[in-house]
Amino acid sequence: MRFWDSSAIAAVLLEDAPGAGELRSLLVEGAERPVVAAFTETECVSAIARREREGRLDPGEVQALLAQLDLLSGVWAEVPLGPAVRRIARRLLRVHPLRAADALQLASCLALTPDAGPGLDFVCLDDLLNLAASREGLVVVGGG
Repeated sequence: MRFWDSSAIAAVLLEDAPGAGELRSLLVEGAERPVVAAFTETECVSAIARREREGRLDPGEVQALLAQLDLLSGVWAEVPLGPAVRRIARRLLRVHPLRAADALQLASCLALTPDAGPGLDFVCLDDLLNLAASREGLVVVGGG
């Protein structure tokens, strides 16, 4: 099973990070349904909108990216932002130097571990978040 952080999903959509092509192949060709946090779509829209405000995307590109995101979000499975995720995020914030959204991303992944077993991959392009995920015992895919 693979849990996809927003950074990896956004990179696949925007194709603006080293390794985005490999991640796209992993996402599209993967036999497993991607799993994401409940707010991943919102974070991806934020990344797209930020680039639009910066003048790096025109309205047509934005509409195309949002359409791709809609297709992708219709396929992935979401981890609900429930009490277990919030409890894990509280612990992560005390143990690792993470921002709140990153702690919630990692907590969403860790909430899966009883069901996913040891084969759970964490797909992410954020080095600090990857370090925390690795220290939490996850197999990290992506990043530098």
